[in-house]
Amino acid sequence: MKFFLLLIIKIYWKLIPPSNRRSCLFAESCSKYVYRKTKESGFFSGLRAFKFRYKKCKPGYKIGYNSSDNTTELLLVDGTILKEQEMSKMFKTN
Repeated sequence: MKFFLLLIIKIYWKLIPPSNRRSCLFAESCSKYVYRKTKESGFFSGLRAFKFRYKKCKPGYKIGYNSSDNTTELLLVDGTILKEQEMSKMFKTN
C-alpha cells in the first residue's frame, strides 16, 4: 500500500505541471511532505501527513509580523502559527 500511495503522488507530479498546482503555504510542498513521510515511515504515516496538511493548507490564513524576533509569521485557519522557516518562499520578506 505504501508503494501505491507513492505511485499516486508520482503520477500527480507527472500529470499536473507545477504551474497548474495550487500554491502551498508550507516551505516543503504538501505532496513532497506526504511523499517523504510515506517513504520514511510507511503508508499510514503518509495518510496522517496528508490529513494534517489537508486540514492546515487552506485559504483564510493571515500574515503577521513578530516584533520580538523581527520575523514574519503565518496564522493558519485552525490557529496554527507557521514560523518564517516553515513558510513558503512567497510569504518571506527577506
